[in-house]
Amino acid sequence: MTEFDFGALLTFWGRKYDDILALVGEHLLVVALALTFATIIGVGVGLLVWDRPIGRSLAVTSAAVILTIPSLALLAAMIPIFGLGWIPTLIGLTLYSLLPIIRNTVVGLREVAPAIMESAKGMGMSPVKVLMSVQLPMAWPVIVTGVRVAAQLTIGIAAIGAYVGGPGLGQMIFQGLSSLGSRNALNYALTGTVGVILLALLVDAIFNTITKYTTSKGLRA
Repeated sequence: MTEFDFGALLTFWGRKYDDILALVGEHLLVVALALTFATIIGVGVGLLVWDRPIGRSLAVTSAAVILTIPSLALLAAMIPIFGLGWIPTLIGLTLYSLLPIIRNTVVGLREVAPAIMESAKGMGMSPVKVLMSVQLPMAWPVIVTGVRVAAQLTIGIAAIGAYVGGPGLGQMIFQGLSSLGSRNALNYALTGTVGVILLALLVDAIFNTITKYTTSKGLRA
């Protein structure tokens, strides 16, 4: 077994600095793209089904079923159709991000007090106007929390994307695991793992800031 040597790890980081930064950039990019697609789809679905019991149940259950599929199995199943690389990774991450976004969109919209919506209608607002101008802004903190949870899931699962030639820090983790016993195997694996953890903390802090500055003062706890 290769023993951990912190000095050797620092030397490894210095030598692989450019490669590490490139992989961090790829990891962030594929996560950002997946979250963007998932947010558009998830919030859109939530807006369509929040007040429809059957549609709501079907949407949440379908997204939950997708999340139960092992990531390796899902990514491997897409290889014959989409090949290797970015596309299967991006599709897989988007699918895995849907549940918390759909669920939180539905919950956020349903938590708006009926009296508030009735007051808005009494002011002459149409149902669509009430939804977009009253409910959606009030549900925003809950929706952002769903996206925040999806981001944490996606950052971790993105590392598995290296299995299908996907981008990101997972490449270092897999390289380390595939070369166990070699001089830098542990350095590769540790670098990829620590990088994923740090990215998760960074993105969580970013979403915390977004929530703070995009939520109406009247809705802040």
